[in-house]
Amino acid sequence: MAGVTEPSTAGPAKLPGGRPEDVDTGFWLWITALPLMVIGYVIDLATARLPAAGPYVYAVLGLFLVVTVAVVATFAVLMRLGYRWARTLLTAGGLTAVVYSVSSLFTVDRPEAAAFGFAACTIIGSVAILGGVVLLHRKDAHDYLTR
Repeated sequence: MAGVTEPSTAGPAKLPGGRPEDVDTGFWLWITALPLMVIGYVIDLATARLPAAGPYVYAVLGLFLVVTVAVVATFAVLMRLGYRWARTLLTAGGLTAVVYSVSSLFTVDRPEAAAFGFAACTIIGSVAILGGVVLLHRKDAHDYLTR
């Protein structure tokens, strides 16, 4: 019939495995943000003036960093597999990291080169985290995360 349009069968963009593109894009944003935030943390740690901080303190902080990276990467993979609780923990931790890092931009005095490196890593990493959080809370991603 002339003038009659058929309903669109094109639904939300999904990958062949049934996973929405928002979930994969959010996953890759998290994986991109992770090394950036680690670099920012290391710059901050290297330039911070920690009185009487011996090698033991730096070893503990390094261990904390390694454990945190492993936990975030694991939660990102679990979220990509469909676990909603992993998305919830990533959201809470990510928003906390963004608030802490952005507030640290203005409250900590750093040498000029360190300030530039920290700011670049923190700003780009924070934008990636916020983008991942937004994508993972869209309708298609929310419907996919059922475990």
